[in-house]
Amino acid sequence: MRRDHDKEFGRLLIKLSNLIGLSALTTFLLLIIVVIFHLTSANTYLPDLSQVFQNDASDEVPKIIEDDEIWKAPDLASLPATPEGDQIRYGNELVKNTAQYLGPEGSVLHISNGMNCQNCHLDAGTKPFGNNYSLVASTYPKVRARSGVEEDVTRRVADCFERSLNGTAPDKDSKEMQAMVAYIQWVGKDVKKGEKVKGSGLMDIEMLDRAASPELGKAVYIQKCQVCHGEDGQGIKSADSSEYTYPPLWGEHSYNDGAGLYRISNFAKYVKANMPLGATYDKPQLTDEQAWDVAAYINTHPRPKKDISKDWPDISKKPFDNPFGPYTDSFPEQQHKYGPFKPILAAK
Repeated sequence: MRRDHDKEFGRLLIKLSNLIGLSALTTFLLLIIVVIFHLTSANTYLPDLSQVFQNDASDEVPKIIEDDEIWKAPDLASLPATPEGDQIRYGNELVKNTAQYLGPEGSVLHISNGMNCQNCHLDAGTKPFGNNYSLVASTYPKVRARSGVEEDVTRRVADCFERSLNGTAPDKDSKEMQAMVAYIQWVGKDVKKGEKVKGSGLMDIEMLDRAASPELGKAVYIQKCQVCHGEDGQGIKSADSSEYTYPPLWGEHSYNDGAGLYRISNFAKYVKANMPLGATYDKPQLTDEQAWDVAAYINTHPRPKKDISKDWPDISKKPFDNPFGPYTDSFPEQQHKYGPFKPILAAK
């Protein structure tokens, strides 16, 4: 009886040891799996299970708060295979590769400086806070303070050709102008008149308590911008030399002094949300101060001149950082160009 009890106890010990051994092995294998998953998680796709584990008893669709969403352009692939769709697609191509068609070596006309529209209006005017076209269709025609007259989209496009592209605009009835206007209006087709959308235009940044510094901006340029735009600011051309991969930021082939980006507030906002390459509005690579300073540095350099004698017929409507007088206030041109801007704004 005692012997049988001892045998049974021995078998129990063997089972227990086997179980412990198996548990140790299982734990060890689980640890290996965790380590492998950790090392490969950057390239591992995990499905979103949030919808899977919803309460099955509820069929309520989550409310989408549109004001908190970033604007998205319509999908070019959604265009129909019609003459209208073809026109919009051609307009997109002209915005992306303006120089190829309308630059110094353009296949259609030679009427611009070699830059592309999307050098200023990123991703063919569709990037959030990338100087996009989201509000064009819903706000034009409108009276613009710079010209003092009502402008339609055609006139607005012509303005860009004359200023940012430092050239002349295609004829308003030309195939090219009609296509660009059709594309730009299509990009903003889903925005209602008077509607504010997040991600339109440029992203606001904090004003400095000092003047923007070209000297400090030079250091930012060397560190962050020079690799693409060159030490001399002349950009990098593509292999066939018909258009720029990275555009010139000053000099005879860049935008002229009548362009919107010649105002350093616009340039600072532009680079804050978009530059250097890879930066976005939610993942900027520059501080606000760096954005202001590099804008001052770039816009200190020489560039083509434009006749702006008819700009701002009502000088009281000039922006605070318009670098050319006369003004209704007593602040000098130097301060209107570089700041500090807070005293100017306070005096308005």
